[in-house]
Amino acid sequence: MTDAPATIADASASRSKGSLLEKDARTKKRNAAETRFKAYGIIAIGIGLAFLAALVFSIVRNGVPAFTQTYVTVPITLEAETLDPEGNRDPADISGVMTFAYSPLIQQGLQSALEEADVETDMSASDLTKMLSSSAENTVRQRVVSNPDLIGETEEFRLLASSRVDGYLKGRVERADLERDRNLDAAHLDIVDQLQEAGVVSRTFNMDFILGTDASDNRPEQAGIGASMLGSFFMMLVVLALALPIGVAASIYLEEFAPKNKFTDLIEVNISNLAAVPSIVFGILGLAAFIQFAGLPQSAPLVGGLVLTLMTLPTIIISTRASLKSVPPSIRDAALGVGASPMQAVFHHVLPLAAPGILTGTIIGLAQALGETAPLLLIGMVGFIASNYPEGVASGFLDPNSAMPAQIYEWAKRADPAFYERAWGGIIILLVFLLSMNLLAIILRRRFERRW
Repeated sequence: MTDAPATIADASASRSKGSLLEKDARTKKRNAAETRFKAYGIIAIGIGLAFLAALVFSIVRNGVPAFTQTYVTVPITLEAETLDPEGNRDPADISGVMTFAYSPLIQQGLQSALEEADVETDMSASDLTKMLSSSAENTVRQRVVSNPDLIGETEEFRLLASSRVDGYLKGRVERADLERDRNLDAAHLDIVDQLQEAGVVSRTFNMDFILGTDASDNRPEQAGIGASMLGSFFMMLVVLALALPIGVAASIYLEEFAPKNKFTDLIEVNISNLAAVPSIVFGILGLAAFIQFAGLPQSAPLVGGLVLTLMTLPTIIISTRASLKSVPPSIRDAALGVGASPMQAVFHHVLPLAAPGILTGTIIGLAQALGETAPLLLIGMVGFIASNYPEGVASGFLDPNSAMPAQIYEWAKRADPAFYERAWGGIIILLVFLLSMNLLAIILRRRFERRW
């Protein structure tokens, strides 16, 4: 009997091939596998960050030049006999003078600017004006019509340079690129260099790109995204006014009050499927239902908002239901235990606790809708040139307009490289909006989040 423990100890010692303080071969192999897995994860994160950095660098490099624009300062003598032949300063008569009457005045002013800058050239006045945007005449005309007292005076006007001149100063256009250009040649660029040294030509921050409206294919230097931003704003108002109450109400019913049967199971499956439907399908649905059947105006922000509402509803419903599920059942039981009705338990106790998740899901759904282009393609917002601001709230919803992603798409497919530059700049503005909305979602979630 006394020899048994010693025998067991001897057997255990014989089976043991090493100390517990030393790693055996299997432990070393397992630790090496874990180390490799961590390394793979770090490498994957590094590759992802590298691609993200390359994307951000590409967007910033190509888009930042859109926020600056080249201007030419031209002293123009506003001759009274040309702009106001009657001499009565009647705004109706002055506005009746067409834009082509301003071309000789601009040509004379540009020649005066060259003389003041000691720039000598044999180029004709009409050839010199090729350095200016085709909107120069209209710019001068609008200022004269708004202030007839300027007639008879010599005023300095900051006129937009042509897209080729602007691209040359930004490094987008090289001299070799102008060999087959019908509008500009190397002689024009020589004059631009001299005028830049004299301070007549300068690059400044382009606020008109942010607040301005779109322009035709012949005036890329005048194009702005302001009207499209307003169109997106009106669309988001429609989405917020419809998707939030409908989505939250549907989620509350399905999660808290709906009986669990095959019919509700079918609804839940269809909601999940709708969340995965391509966005262009919602565009086809909006075209058929809202434009062809209901007769709503094409390219209107109201129609765009209705289409994006259909696309956003599944996202809001799914996120809201997840937020309601995250509230512990004890909250409901405690409310019912003190005499609250099921509706009071939901609206007074469960819904306030789920509010942070609901707000987060709603804002993320709005951000997703803000960046969609495919549904807007089907209802005509891509092909519309948003050259004017809406005149009021009603026209903001019903008049044809564009949206930021649709405007970016429209610029990207145009031939002039200046529009391509503006497309990159529009992407920067759109990303700022999206990042702001996601930041707002984080702030609201932390602001209203409750611990239990």
